[in-house]
Amino acid sequence: MEISSIWYFLSGLTLLSALMVVFARNPIHSVLYLVFTFFCISGHYVLLNAQFLMAVNIIVYAGAIMVLFLFVIMMLDLKRNQPESKSSLTKLAGSVVAGSLLVILIALVRQNNLPAPSEGTFVAKTGMVENLGQLLYTEYLLPFELISVLFFVAMVGAVMLGKREAGERNF
Repeated sequence: MEISSIWYFLSGLTLLSALMVVFARNPIHSVLYLVFTFFCISGHYVLLNAQFLMAVNIIVYAGAIMVLFLFVIMMLDLKRNQPESKSSLTKLAGSVVAGSLLVILIALVRQNNLPAPSEGTFVAKTGMVENLGQLLYTEYLLPFELISVLFFVAMVGAVMLGKREAGERNF
């Protein structure tokens, strides 16, 4: 199977599942379609030879963020918080805005004149973890370490806020 046909197949699946996220009536189904969309995007990363981004996309977005979304949806009382039906004027305005955005996107895609990548400048190890680690620990060592300290301080702060005693003052 040719790479371009796999790319078109994955693109179609991605668009279909993204549309199903929007049009699904059940919020749990919508989250599951969003997980499938993230897996399709991870397939695109594999085709672009970016295996590290694929792994991060699956672990962070399809894993952690979707579990958070599911917890929030399950904690809400969806039967009590049903929105009132939209007026026909609101639906018409939304349709006009969506149609305008679609026309703009089609015009931008038709005017796209980006050059195709040449085979002479292609490097097979572009998205590999080894190259990313080499760059991170040489050229970007100071920002990497500063961000790790920032994350550590944020984690300690979250633990301290979560372990407040009952009589302590709220911030």
